[in-house]
Amino acid sequence: MIQSDIPQPDTALSAEPAVPALLGADKAAIMVMLLSEEDASRILSQLTPDELRQIATTMVEMGEIEPRAISDAIAGFSHSTEGKGISAHGRIDNVRRMLEGAVGEVKTENLMRQVAPQEQEMSQPALGLLRWLEPKIIGEILADEHPQAIAVLLLQLDSDVAAAALSALPEHLHTPVLHRVARLGPVSRQAIGILEQTLNAKIERLHGAIPLTMGGVRQAAEIINSSHRSVEQRVMPSISEIDKDLAKELENEMFKFEHLFALDTKMMGTLLREVESDVLILALKGLEEPQRDLFFAAMSSRAADGLRDEIENRGRVRKSEVDVAQKDIVAIAKKLIESGDLIIGDGGDDYV
Repeated sequence: MIQSDIPQPDTALSAEPAVPALLGADKAAIMVMLLSEEDASRILSQLTPDELRQIATTMVEMGEIEPRAISDAIAGFSHSTEGKGISAHGRIDNVRRMLEGAVGEVKTENLMRQVAPQEQEMSQPALGLLRWLEPKIIGEILADEHPQAIAVLLLQLDSDVAAAALSALPEHLHTPVLHRVARLGPVSRQAIGILEQTLNAKIERLHGAIPLTMGGVRQAAEIINSSHRSVEQRVMPSISEIDKDLAKELENEMFKFEHLFALDTKMMGTLLREVESDVLILALKGLEEPQRDLFFAAMSSRAADGLRDEIENRGRVRKSEVDVAQKDIVAIAKKLIESGDLIIGDGGDDYV
């Protein structure tokens, strides 16, 4: 950077010395020197050999640069951009190229999937479709591919979907695929494009035989939770008559342990009086401290301190034990809600 070498103006002088008019190359050279070395290098890397030679020569020959020359260069740059704006045409491609220079191609593709999902679906139709397929079907599609190709394709999926798809693959592929996932490193967009074409052809051969995953218990439970309480009261008994197992699954999905975090202090106290100490210790063992505080707040300071000590002294416990304890507390909460002794939310009809 050249700012530290810029001589400061003498305030005792009544007039500043004249600065020769800057040429275009002079202004460009000054603007480049005002940047950090990293940013300047990125810009210079885009120039042709002749342009690079000209601006390098100018930077070397300019010598000391007066503050007014810097101001003129910045003003000239600002003036040259007035009224031009920045076109939106090709914006996504421009952003992609800048991100690739910063974080590489693979990370860029994953990031662009989040910030421009519609564009990603259009540019990679097969990979886009892959994310909608059932993991079992994904496993069947990829079963005869090379482990390297499978690793690349799995990395295009969300981790939970990728894990289920891996499980659907033949077991002898699990180790080589995961080994390549861990050691993959940079992958060119051209290589992903080739995989895209291969996958596209395979999906076309199977067209009509590949079911898309839509709906499910979780989605149904979310819709019921988002509806008025009267919808649940009307629909759930009817579903139970048709399919008791489904009704049970919906109930488990609709009311989870996390919903208890919405209890106020009074209602939390009502619930905790019905929960055995050992069950509560296991249930809270699986929570972070801020979440535990929601339960401690409904106790006396002495009881809360004692419970904290018991949780700490319990040591490590199995997650399955924590899950069972939390389900037991949820079951108690449901009974209290049915009897009217427990209310979640504001006390109206719009509670879970």
